[in-house]
Amino acid sequence: MVNRRVVVTGMGAVTPVGNDVDSMWDQIVSGESGIGEVTKVNPDDFPTKVAAEVKDFDPTLYMEKREAKRMDLFTQYAVAASVMAVKDAGLEINDENANRTGVWIGSGIGGMSTYEEQFRKFIDKGYRRVSPFFVPMMIPDMAAGQVSIILGAKGINSCTVTACASGANSIGDAFKAIQRGDADYMITGGAEAPITNMAFAGFSTAKALSTTEDPKKASRPFDLNRNGFVMGEGAGILLLETLESAQERGAHIYAEIVGYGSTGDAHHITAPAPEGEGAARAMQQAIEDGGVESQNVQYINAHGTSTELNDKFETQAIKTVFGDHAYDLAVSSTKSMTGHLLGSAGAVESIISIKSMTDGILPPTINYETEDPDCDLNYVPNEAVKKDIDVVMSNSLGFGGHNVSLVFKKFNG
Repeated sequence: MVNRRVVVTGMGAVTPVGNDVDSMWDQIVSGESGIGEVTKVNPDDFPTKVAAEVKDFDPTLYMEKREAKRMDLFTQYAVAASVMAVKDAGLEINDENANRTGVWIGSGIGGMSTYEEQFRKFIDKGYRRVSPFFVPMMIPDMAAGQVSIILGAKGINSCTVTACASGANSIGDAFKAIQRGDADYMITGGAEAPITNMAFAGFSTAKALSTTEDPKKASRPFDLNRNGFVMGEGAGILLLETLESAQERGAHIYAEIVGYGSTGDAHHITAPAPEGEGAARAMQQAIEDGGVESQNVQYINAHGTSTELNDKFETQAIKTVFGDHAYDLAVSSTKSMTGHLLGSAGAVESIISIKSMTDGILPPTINYETEDPDCDLNYVPNEAVKKDIDVVMSNSLGFGGHNVSLVFKKFNG
């Protein structure tokens, strides 16, 4: 079977740096951080005082108020970003194409705030006070389920849960579904709303979160003085479709998705494999899957969490795959501004990677002040750089040893 070409025709985002793609991109290019003092938990209860929270989000712009009340926040974010992406693509989902329009949206944690709230009710007042919507609000696949219901997409409906690689895995899986002919359109990405007491507690005791008190300086990927990631929230959604369909519809094509690599470390539940061995294999797979030459990759949006081992080993993995070319390409971590959106990180960063090509701008890694001898690549320090880019890679790495790389190309017909 001939593999079908797959393109990106719509994008939507809800993030700590803007509640639509254009607002988000403007803030990223400007090097502005969306990180602030945490408000969704009591900072006095935790060693970490900062988070990257979504601000001024109004779900009723995208769904009925009654519907929103029956959704956890991560699902609200997913629905909003999906409505934006489908509208951006100019796609009308109708009786003719509904069965060929699928949804594949990942979430690492799902409805954590719903779980906490309902568990408190159970402890305080007994099972009868637990909401009948508890389970369908909590489960991670409900973002995909609700998007399917609200938009009328009746094709493949799935959710990939691979921790911080969930959004990227979902995009890769959706890409392959179209490529092999199982769908013609896919609404895909990731959504997460993890800023809750238990998530903060778990990551704090694991010593994974930054304890830097200045919010704007807390996320500092690849910097020698990095000391943990900053938890974020939001959603990123792409509308993928066949090239043939996009051309028939006269749709605007942002980019072509050409490569997907997915590997396992088989090493440790939280720590990456030494020297980024698994990440290197994912990058190599994505390059080979995309039929691109490694020296043609010009920009990598790194996983770049601002943790000691991730940044060191991801740097080593890039050098393993690209050799001398690693020093010629640009690598940046936009988590320095967005924080770490966990299961939605790879999806939001895919959008940023695509925008870097369409606008010819390398987004920066802010807070890069002190060089780390183990991290010696071009991390686009502190300020965006104008550069024509034709091929980009986006990396996502997750607890459990999940490694994902996606490769996008500028569409040239």
